[in-house]
Amino acid sequence: MQSLPLIDPKTGTIIDLTSETKFAANGIVSRTLLTTPNGKVILFGFAQGQELTEHTSTQHALVQILSGECEFQLGAESRHVKAGDLVYMPPRMPHALKAITDFSMLLTMIKPGATLPTAWDSARSNAKTAVLDSTQSPLAPLAV
Repeated sequence: MQSLPLIDPKTGTIIDLTSETKFAANGIVSRTLLTTPNGKVILFGFAQGQELTEHTSTQHALVQILSGECEFQLGAESRHVKAGDLVYMPPRMPHALKAITDFSMLLTMIKPGATLPTAWDSARSNAKTAVLDSTQSPLAPLAV
């Protein structure tokens, strides 16, 4: 049975990612933190030597390395990444990874075409909505 996401999308919350990250000997542990109609946030703990074989996603993906190190493959390029690094993958980009040490990461997936409201937009009566399509990076300036 899969547990419910840790964060209720209707309420604000602060969590300690270090204490929420779990590791399993010779395994990978994942925990869904947030699920919304526009995307998902998942916390992963990888034991040294564990890997995700090459795959793709239909969504934009941001991976923040929280602790440890891994080898991250984006398309044909392979990079050594470590705590503090951020990886962006557009939809359909082949990617894979292998844990060099025990490591943890936070994966944020955003559906193409998702509305990305900012925190203050709901408080402003003249708020505009930014829309991300499958050709835009979520890190690029958005037209509103």
